[in-house]
Amino acid sequence: MAKKSFPLSRVYSLLEPGPVVLLTTAQKGRANVMTMSWHTMMEFEPPLVGCVISNRNHSFDMLKASKECVINIPTFELAQQVVDCGNSSGRKLDKFKRFGLTPVAAACVEAPLIDECYAALECKLADTKLVSKYCFFILEVHKAWIDPSVKRPQTIHHLGRGSFMVAGRTIKLPSGKK
Repeated sequence: MAKKSFPLSRVYSLLEPGPVVLLTTAQKGRANVMTMSWHTMMEFEPPLVGCVISNRNHSFDMLKASKECVINIPTFELAQQVVDCGNSSGRKLDKFKRFGLTPVAAACVEAPLIDECYAALECKLADTKLVSKYCFFILEVHKAWIDPSVKRPQTIHHLGRGSFMVAGRTIKLPSGKK
């Protein structure tokens, strides 16, 4: 066997589930943006998304209090803003202004969509049973938005330690029962 031992502290880099997203929250008229890559689909209908947000993050308290957010899905063109949002705190900083992101009013929640992102999911907190122990939120998507002009979105995927992969080639294989 040509495999070698891999550090447990880096296992996440092998399993990152999907694109890096920008999570927006709002509370008392103030919005915040947080970079997030620890999320997973949990159910198709209604669409449920599970995500981990550290209880040290400003967005943790905002989501817990407001019980709603928007998951904004950026493309490669926003990579630097995604990294910058992830490396700063919104406790005192307006990340929208600082990083040139445009907030847009959502239809179902107070948190804004980010205009520059190609897709957005308006979510409400569906279950909090795992929040205290694991910082794991379960969100139900109530409204989804997509920019139809973006045909093949080049999303970014976090591999850890400042490395990212850009979504590339798409293949289509037959699926279904045989």
